[in-house]
Formats: sequence, structure tokens, C-alpha cells
Amino acid sequence: MEFVMKQALGGATKDMGKMLGADEEKDPDAAKKEEERQEALRQAEEERKAKYAKMEAEREAMRQGIRDKYGIKKREEREAEAQAAMEASSEGSLTRPKKAVPPGCGEEPEGADESILDTVIRYLPGPLQDMLKK
Repeated sequence: MEFVMKQALGGATKDMGKMLGADEEKDPDAAKKEEERQEALRQAEEERKAKYAKMEAEREAMRQGIRDKYGIKKREEREAEAQAAMEASSEGSLTRPKKAVPPGCGEEPEGADESILDTVIRYLPGPLQDMLKK
């Protein structure tokens, strides 16, 4: 009968005590082993990162050599030059993106009660201003 019970339950008899709430067997060195394992994982990860950083540095040096040999610019440099060229070409354009209002183009509070004639006179040469003021 025991044989039949063992066969029916299989390997569950070993875990039966754990399921009923019995204390587990504790390994006294388990914490130390886990700490060593974690340290080994950290060290392996650092070595892997260093290896790939070294490989990427070698690749970048090779890329730079090719760029220098054939006169190719980096993508960032090309984008910066394209942006500067676009800004320079749109400087006098009516469709350029709006920036801050240039000085002298805004409303002037002291000139609010001036007439248009006074404004025009102000931009005329000195002798003409004197003639028109008289």
C-alpha cells in the first residue's frame, strides 16, 4: 500500500512539509553565495560594457579616417550647415519664420500723439527739417 501511495503522490511527498508550513532548511552560506553571485554578475556586465565601448571607439576612429580621406562631414555638421543655409536664404524672405520684433519696429509710447507729418519730418535730412518746421 505504501508503494501505491508513493507512486500516486510522486515527488510531492518531499514538498508536503513545505506546503503544510514546516520550516525550510536554511543554508548558512546562502546569503554569502548570493552576494558573490551578484558581484560576479556586476563585474561581468562592466567587462561587457567596457568591451563594447572599446569596439565602438575603434569603429568611430575608422569612420573618422574614412570621413577625412573622402572629405565627408558628420551628419550633425551637415544638418547644422543646412540649417544655417536655410536661415541665411530666408533672411530677406517674406515667408521666413517669425522671430522677435526688430528694434524700432514696435509701437512707441511717446510717439502715440505724433502725426504722420511729424514722423516723416524726423527722417528727412537736417536742412529740410529746418525748412519744414518754419
